[in-house]
Amino acid sequence: MAYNDDEQTAPTSTATEPARPTVGITGQLVKQVRLNKYHNDVASMAPHDQELLLELRGSSSSTDRAGLDLVAVIDVSGSMDGDGIDKAKTALQFVIRKLSDLDRLCIVTFSTNATRLCPLRFVTAAAQAELKALVDGLKAYDATNMKGGLETAMSVVDGRRLAAGRAVSVMLMSDGYQNQGGDARDVHLKNVPVYTFGFGASHDSNLLEAIARKSLGGTFNYVADSANLTGPFSQLLGGLLTIIAQDLELTVTRFHGEATIKRVVWVDAGTYPQTTASDGSSVTVSFGTLYSAEARRVIVYLALADKTASPPYDANVCLAQYRFTFQAQQVTSNPDLITIKRRPSAAPGAARKPQPVENELARRQHADMIRAARDMAEANKMEDARNKLEEARKALEENFNQAANPTVAMLLEELRQLRGLMERQDLYNKEGRPYAASSLASHDRQRVATRGQADGVRLYTTPHMDTYLKQAEQFEKNPDEAPPPATKHVPEPDQVVDQEPPAPPAEADVVPDVPRDMAAGDRRTLSAALRVAAAVLSLAAFVLMASVRTSGWDSDRYDLYEQYYRLMHDHLPVASKHHAFLTCNKSRC
Repeated sequence: MAYNDDEQTAPTSTATEPARPTVGITGQLVKQVRLNKYHNDVASMAPHDQELLLELRGSSSSTDRAGLDLVAVIDVSGSMDGDGIDKAKTALQFVIRKLSDLDRLCIVTFSTNATRLCPLRFVTAAAQAELKALVDGLKAYDATNMKGGLETAMSVVDGRRLAAGRAVSVMLMSDGYQNQGGDARDVHLKNVPVYTFGFGASHDSNLLEAIARKSLGGTFNYVADSANLTGPFSQLLGGLLTIIAQDLELTVTRFHGEATIKRVVWVDAGTYPQTTASDGSSVTVSFGTLYSAEARRVIVYLALADKTASPPYDANVCLAQYRFTFQAQQVTSNPDLITIKRRPSAAPGAARKPQPVENELARRQHADMIRAARDMAEANKMEDARNKLEEARKALEENFNQAANPTVAMLLEELRQLRGLMERQDLYNKEGRPYAASSLASHDRQRVATRGQADGVRLYTTPHMDTYLKQAEQFEKNPDEAPPPATKHVPEPDQVVDQEPPAPPAEADVVPDVPRDMAAGDRRTLSAALRVAAAVLSLAAFVLMASVRTSGWDSDRYDLYEQYYRLMHDHLPVASKHHAFLTCNKSRC
């Protein structure tokens, strides 16, 4: 059935105020996404391999967000009767309260047949009451026609009259196996992200994982019997309601004669689709949406050509350029040139990779080991699967400091939980399989996915997701206290949580990850202390420079500046170095 009755307008409110002046100014819009590059600055003239890390990061500063069109597809088959349907109702009530009249919601249910309970409608105060009444009336009965539910959702998406500039997503929840209406894998999803939620011990994780993987950017989420659905739903909303880029693409172009292909797939972007130029010179990766403070990391594998017969020079090895849309406006970044200094004194392979590159390569190896362990468990080789996970644990502990890198601590916790679910074949079939599936979905998409409990392993979360999860926990305790709806603008991180993520390091510097549980007050104290230290050192440099100038300088003394720079580099973190360097410049040192 075709649906073209989506609401076109909503009453004016604080959520639907006119866009701020930044919208429509390409130069400012492009700042909503930033490209960071990590690679060795110097390389040998001899032929050898290089790994380059490109990171697209969404702005975490206050900015507009895209209006959301959300289609919630809910299993109301007989197996959901009782606790299951009650949890689904509570989770949907939270969703309704968090959406604003910038956003639209459509609810689809499926049992033996699929039913669209309402068209896409703006979630105004009046609509909230009607939507909550629809949810309160849900009842569980009959069979499970998941294909019918997903087809109905896609018909709603396809029939939208108001689509330009709006982000669309489908949320699909089920606790069982499809037994009516055909195979949901056959539904054409186009470029719509579908986030699937497998609830309880009896859902079909293979099916739900396949649906999410087939979509653009969707993830499979495993929700344990003991967990509520509100937490996982809220975590997803924390991303969907902070979308700052759509149709995000990254194109990497190598330079002919300088960098050749190291492997068949020379750009590794997880399971995001890639398009390769006919001559193999460039690859374009399609990421779909990007949330505020979210990142997409791509590893580029290059084999640098033999230049031993050439004099030293700066080699242009790659060109990177990204593009996205925001509120129906297309934004394209300037081409970003990646250059590596080719020098005869550099020993091939001797230089250590930058820490961000090593971290990302290790994480991908970690995911591959989980994938291998899952394959072994599926073949009933449980001991081999456990040994593979133990191998992964040793690799992390031997190469990384857990205390200095909280991401490593979470990866180790992920391995510990998964190993416990691989103690027996029956336990793996019931809980280990969906845990491994959601874990790999998270790593392959570089996006948060619930692994049993929403508050378990917290990889790829953003500050807004943390806030929404806290609100969901409070809502579960007291549903009468409704959380505030999302605003039109994505607020600053420190306005929504008591912590904020560390700023990405400069290209030439490596900064240890800041633990996510560090208190905001501690960070503010540390930041203030660093600023004071930078100011004192800068003042000392100024006095030194002034004293030398009064002693009869004829020209600027670069050697004194160099001593000062080394002092900055050895004793101050990146942010303070930057501050001190600017101060030094102003003092003409």
